[in-house]
Amino acid sequence: MIYPKIIGTGSHVPEKVITNFDLEKLVDTSDEWITTRTGIRERRVVKEDVPLSALAFDASKKAIRSAGIEARDLDLIIVGTISPDMQLPSTACFLQEMLGAKRAAAFDIAAACSGFIYALSIAEQYIKTGSYKTILIVGAEVLSKVIDWTDRSTCVIFSDGAGAAVLQASSEPSQVVLSTHLFADGQFAKYLYIPGGGSLHPASHETVDKRMHYVKMSGNELFKVAIRSMEEACLIALKHNGLRPEDVDLLIPHQANLRIIEATAKRLNLPMEKVVVTIHKYGNASSATIPIALDETIRAGKVKKGNIILSVAFGGGVTWASTVIRW
Repeated sequence: MIYPKIIGTGSHVPEKVITNFDLEKLVDTSDEWITTRTGIRERRVVKEDVPLSALAFDASKKAIRSAGIEARDLDLIIVGTISPDMQLPSTACFLQEMLGAKRAAAFDIAAACSGFIYALSIAEQYIKTGSYKTILIVGAEVLSKVIDWTDRSTCVIFSDGAGAAVLQASSEPSQVVLSTHLFADGQFAKYLYIPGGGSLHPASHETVDKRMHYVKMSGNELFKVAIRSMEEACLIALKHNGLRPEDVDLLIPHQANLRIIEATAKRLNLPMEKVVVTIHKYGNASSATIPIALDETIRAGKVKKGNIILSVAFGGGVTWASTVIRW
């Protein structure tokens, strides 16, 4: 049997830190207001001249080094992002050139905060079918460049960062992706979107003047849908693998909001000691939050052989997704 095995991970966050106290000087907010409602105390942002591909490159180099392979060994590169370098071509192609992965196919996917698990699912299928042997998947965002820094509903939440993983076909059933589960419901698209810049509202003086090229979000509406959807996705993933919530050793959720994370854990009857939380120091870096948290947890020695890892995400589209990994 062919298993999609995770043989290496890597992550990178920018050096620049913006604290809640820094945001108090920009918008009508406070450290207490942000911390209470989101759990975020600080977030990372890139310098103005740093593109998404630079973050993806740094995370990918670490993942490739961790995997003990060379970039030339890669068959495929998938980048999950909603903040690419350009609309054309895909950031994955820039990353391929930067890495020197000359024989790898490359493309982006846009599944917002679910992007990393969506990419993981695609890699899983390619490996199981024997189409590709070694695949690099990346979740990366520079959301600071598509955030309206006068809008306190979004600028306090989103951030920048990148995480990556290398998967390889293996006959060994350890460090393997047991299953992935993808979902979407377009009726909620209006709750999180960037209206300007596409074919519906091409860039113009009017779209710029109306600030249409920034993220628009209805947080309260998303909150309700997110908790319900993430619980459902977790239970489906566990049932598919004949597991129960008590079998989970680590829950690595998308870091959107601490209250959502806590509510999801509570519904699964999981103690917070089993839940990986990074939102307080990194904010919400969309598709990058799960691979960053996974990489940090592995490097900290908190993932043991045989551990069952459950991961779940929810994002714009709306999309949501879950995966079970046996380490």
